[in-house]
Amino acid sequence: MTRSAWFAATLAALAAGGLGYWAGQQDGPVPALVERARSEYVPALVERARHGVARLLPAAQAPVPSKPASGPVVYYRDPDGKPVYSASPMVTADGREFRAVRASEDVRFDDGDGEAMPAEMARHHAEPGEAAKPAGDARRVLYYRNPMGLPDTSSVPKKDSMGMDYIPVYAGEDEGGVVKVSPGKVQRTGVRTELAERRVLSVPVRAPGSVGEDERRVSVIAMRTDAFIEKVEPVTTGDHVRRGQPLLRLFAPEINAVAAQYLTSIGYEGGRRRLENLAIPPEVIDEIERTHKVPPSITWSAPRDGVVVERNVSDGMKAKSGDVLFRIVDHTRVWVLADVTERDLAGVAEGQKATVRARAFPDRAFSGTVTRIYPHLNMETRTARLRIELPNPDGALRPSMYADVEIATGDAKPVVAVPDDAIIDTGERQVVLLDRGEGRFEPKAVRVGLRGRGYAEIREGVTAGDRVVTAANFLIDAESNLKAALQGMTAPKDDRQAASAGGTP
Repeated sequence: MTRSAWFAATLAALAAGGLGYWAGQQDGPVPALVERARSEYVPALVERARHGVARLLPAAQAPVPSKPASGPVVYYRDPDGKPVYSASPMVTADGREFRAVRASEDVRFDDGDGEAMPAEMARHHAEPGEAAKPAGDARRVLYYRNPMGLPDTSSVPKKDSMGMDYIPVYAGEDEGGVVKVSPGKVQRTGVRTELAERRVLSVPVRAPGSVGEDERRVSVIAMRTDAFIEKVEPVTTGDHVRRGQPLLRLFAPEINAVAAQYLTSIGYEGGRRRLENLAIPPEVIDEIERTHKVPPSITWSAPRDGVVVERNVSDGMKAKSGDVLFRIVDHTRVWVLADVTERDLAGVAEGQKATVRARAFPDRAFSGTVTRIYPHLNMETRTARLRIELPNPDGALRPSMYADVEIATGDAKPVVAVPDDAIIDTGERQVVLLDRGEGRFEPKAVRVGLRGRGYAEIREGVTAGDRVVTAANFLIDAESNLKAALQGMTAPKDDRQAASAGGTP
């Protein structure tokens, strides 16, 4: 059904409905009124509506003739319009042939996807008092560039070898270094932007490590003279002990002799010193002084709180001088030894905070401080060892556990930073694209500093508040490079001749 016929049918339906309602309000016979309306009034209304619509919309209903496709076949595409293409003829899975797309067909990626409005329709749709715009673009064409991006320009319209029209470059578009992209293309290519802001960049240095004991929290119980072990308390490896808790009872002839000398008036001060040199616990010496008696055996106690990690003593055994009987370690504070690569060593300093994640507890983070950077470099791995101290009050971290260390380096002062995705690195220079608004983008060379947490410091080229492109920037950069190449070429032939005639150097 055409648009005018539909409009006429709608008017007829409204008329019939109105007449039916009017008939229902009358006292006469309703069927007779309805029949009269159907036979006399409705046909007349339909005919008048058809003529009125034909007068109002003559240009809108005129069919727009489609131009036949011409030129060589560029490619083949799926007959259902799916995004499937082929450089040679092919068929679908159900045996249908792909459609050939010729060079003259409108394959465009700017905002001109739709058909232009006919001039007659434009005059009908013009606002009252507004003159219809003339057909065509009134802007001055500077030159025409190759549609495939080849370094070829022309001063007059032309086609390339495939029959594709050269693209006009208008006055006002040739801004130095600025690329203009149509709003439709910006939307389709997924261009996204973000403001350059001042922020604190934290550059993490990651390194593997392992948990170790704090060497200052290790105690060893060893004999400085021969002794006989009379009794060992029920303390085993892995037990937690408290400071002053009894560990064993022993008898040592040399200790008894020195204790007896200590009790005599001669050499009193020297006797106490000799007991201390034999590592007799201070409380035992105080007990001898208080009771003035030499004990038959001496009770040895734990010198600190900690875990018994080594026990080498049994009841009745003889311990020689230098034998280690117990080894006790305090694990409430531990070390993490990490190996940092030579490349990252310059960013690490003593006093920096570090985050440790033991592989046994991946969801738990422990905070510590870098307290020592060891002076030597490992020749085989080219790494330097760091020592990180951190509290371990619940004993979750155990020696020899593997851990992953992250050290936050960088300056605490805010700097101008942009997302890493905004930087285009050519290998020789770094470039960002500034969004100048209204589809205009300007490439800008920058000097990049520290990087971290997905952002990069910009030391030169961008200021805080500038809007930079973070997505689809490679596509815009490609157009920028094409434009720079075209600007670097010589002018079209007519322009060169005019410049030569004018004597321009």
